[in-house]
Amino acid sequence: MSQTSPIDLMVLHAVRTMGYADTARIAARLSMTEDEAREYLLDSQAQGWITFSSFAGDGGWSLTESGKAHGERLLAAELDEAGARAAVEKVHRDFLPLNDVMAAACTAWQLAEMGIDDQTVTLAQTITALEGPAAALAGLEGRLTARLDRFSGYQQRFTEALTKAHAEPAWITGTDRDSCHRVWFELHEDLIATLGVTR
Repeated sequence: MSQTSPIDLMVLHAVRTMGYADTARIAARLSMTEDEAREYLLDSQAQGWITFSSFAGDGGWSLTESGKAHGERLLAAELDEAGARAAVEKVHRDFLPLNDVMAAACTAWQLAEMGIDDQTVTLAQTITALEGPAAALAGLEGRLTARLDRFSGYQQRFTEALTKAHAEPAWITGTDRDSCHRVWFELHEDLIATLGVTR
């Protein structure tokens, strides 16, 4: 049976995986109201686990070192309580070769966009390269959500971004949206945080 994470852990973990995000984006990610999310965020801030910063009118939440350590302790306890450590470790091992494919495709696309690389890759070639990781992601997510509910949604978000990229290439690596690269990065961070390992 899949285990459901407590909401306070989910909010703290969202700040970790998203890296830097405002209250509205965190609330949307967790299907909460902004008021609900803000309450949990302020509680975490009072504990010293997250901090709010702003620059040029843009503000967002990020994790502190103590918040990172606290989150990893909670995730480790949850992982062991669910008896899911071996399963998540296996998914992480299977994820890494796909991560190499994803990184190579995104890097080639970014270089082509900037006109730096002599070997120009097309949008169609990039989308084709990302279809393999997209297909594999469904299986990986299924194995993860069989143990922990909080891993749900990555495959849908990635597929939606890849579909949108046909008409708007920014959906491949854009940092201002839920792009393929951003979704994949968040899943990688999720696995790392859950297992307490480094990239």
